[in-house]
Amino acid sequence: MTPHTAPTPDAVPAPQENVWLAAVRADPEHPRRYAQRWDRFEEMGRDLDGEARLVDALAERGARILDAGCGTGRVGGRLAALGHSVAGVDLDPHLISVARERFPAQRWEVGNLAEFTLADQDGTPEAFDLIVCAGNVPTFLAEAERRPALERMRAHLAPGGRLVTGFGAGRGYPFEDFAADAEATGWRVDARFSTWQLHPPAEDFLVALLSRADG
Repeated sequence: MTPHTAPTPDAVPAPQENVWLAAVRADPEHPRRYAQRWDRFEEMGRDLDGEARLVDALAERGARILDAGCGTGRVGGRLAALGHSVAGVDLDPHLISVARERFPAQRWEVGNLAEFTLADQDGTPEAFDLIVCAGNVPTFLAEAERRPALERMRAHLAPGGRLVTGFGAGRGYPFEDFAADAEATGWRVDARFSTWQLHPPAEDFLVALLSRADG
C-alpha cells in the first residue's frame, strides 16, 4: 500500500447523532449491505488484514485484545486466528450476529462504545492488554459520545496496555480534536502515523497509538 499523501480538509461538521444509527434508521438494510461489501472485498483478493498485522506485532503472544467497534469480526477474528484471546463490542446487532457465526469461540457483544462494560463475575470491567478501534469507528460516534467512548475503553485497558485506532479526515472529527479528547480522558498519544503500515503522519488519515497517561 502506498502512503497517504493527499491532504483532505476536514470541513464536515461534527455529527450530533450517532452516524451508524442514523444510517440504519434511514435504511434498515444498511448493516446487511455493509457486511456483504466486506465479503466482496475479500472475494476480490483485497488485503484486509493490515490492522490485524499491526496489532499482532504490538501484542504479546496470547494477549487479551478488545476489538472496539468490531463489526463482523474482521479484525478480531484474524487476531484470534493468530492466537490471541479476543472480545468484540459493536452497536449493531446484525454485525454482531455475523461475528458470532463466523468466530464462535470468541466473545462478541452488542453495545454502544460510549456506554459498554464487559465485566468480570464481580462486576469489575475486564482488563485487556490491547484495544483496537479500526474501520473509521471514532467518526461514527456522535460528538457527545466521543469522550465517553474513550473513557470506557480506558476503563477496560490493563496497566501498560495500549489503544490503537485509525480513521480518515473529512469525516467531522479533526485529528487535533481527537488528540484533545484523548488528553481530556486520561490518554497519552505516543505515536502517530498515516497508515496501518506505519508510514509518516499525513493530513488525510490518522493511525494513533495511545497509552494511559497514568501508566
